[in-house]
Amino acid sequence: MEASSVVLHSQVLPFGFLVRNNKVSLRHLDKQLAITDYRRHQSLKPVKSPLHCSYKVSPLSLSLTRTRTHLLPPLRCSYSDTTSSDSQNTLLKPLRNLSLDSLKQTLSQLTPIDVVKWSGVLTIAIAATKWTVNLLFNPFFWMYFSWTWLFWPWFVAISLAIYGLYSFRKHSLGEASIFEQLAVVTSVFTWLILVPPAHFNGYLEGWPFAFFFVYHYFFFFNVSVRKRLYGDYYARPHDPKWDVNPPKWYRLLFCVGVMVGHWLAAFEGPELHRIPGGWSNLGVWIFILVALLMQYNSTLYLAKYSEKVVVPTDVVQFGPYRWVRHPIYSSTILLFVTYCVALRAPLSLLFMVAVCLLYYTQKAKLEEALMVETFGDRYLEYAAKVRYKFIPFIY
Repeated sequence: MEASSVVLHSQVLPFGFLVRNNKVSLRHLDKQLAITDYRRHQSLKPVKSPLHCSYKVSPLSLSLTRTRTHLLPPLRCSYSDTTSSDSQNTLLKPLRNLSLDSLKQTLSQLTPIDVVKWSGVLTIAIAATKWTVNLLFNPFFWMYFSWTWLFWPWFVAISLAIYGLYSFRKHSLGEASIFEQLAVVTSVFTWLILVPPAHFNGYLEGWPFAFFFVYHYFFFFNVSVRKRLYGDYYARPHDPKWDVNPPKWYRLLFCVGVMVGHWLAAFEGPELHRIPGGWSNLGVWIFILVALLMQYNSTLYLAKYSEKVVVPTDVVQFGPYRWVRHPIYSSTILLFVTYCVALRAPLSLLFMVAVCLLYYTQKAKLEEALMVETFGDRYLEYAAKVRYKFIPFIY
């Protein structure tokens, strides 16, 4: 059997081993390895292997050549492993170059401005570290931090107010989606109903939560009518003469008055936990149901006799219009009154009624003048028949 030899290289002692007739013999590399073959008459040319690599550990380089036989594939390989110390010592290079002499040289090159600058940086770093450590180990810090859980409703209310103003701007341009319209209403009701009692009581319970949802349901009746009639929530284009409103300053005063009235009710009323429950609130629930039914029926009847909801085509004399000429405004006044009754705030109730009557009287006067101009004697006959504007048998 043909013998094969392999040469290995060691950093300690180079040696090789020889395989001859299934026997292995080891000898030093400085000895020549003689290979005998019983098939000496057959000469084979060495075939170079396509693989070539170099292995370098020391300045000594070693190449290995094999002769192709009938058992071993042709191989010519020199394996090299270059272990570069430069890539491993990149981070340690500044430390290796650091010495006492280099440190002295660096310090000697500092100018007074550099000394002042680095002294200031070092002082600020030490002070900030000391302050942070004292803060983390100060028990009062964690007590103050826990207060944020008490004040998080304020963050929510302020954020909602900012988004409500943004949505109101889009609504004034006619670009607000239904979600943005809802954001406008929700932000207003939050600062009307939830924030005032929470501010004066420190917490919320009872009637503010109930009226928060009642107000939403009440003031979205006109939107629900649009959805019922037209399949969406958007107002239709109409003749602008039917957009009857008092001057802007008058409307602004009304909004401020309504806001002040709700805050006064929260301030005047007793603490929320002292408001009695049970059957004593039966009258409040009756007023709420009356206000909701009056608003819904008034909006529905007005829409049936109107085009695009806001343009009347006839004088409505059915439903709540049989008792008062402006039942929608009456239901709004009743809802505000009910809120003051629920919070046990009689003085705020009187203030709210005065604000609403002053504003809605002016607005009703403009609307009635337009109705007389449009329908003439038909509306005059209706006004003579139904003498009360807002409150049956009173006003």
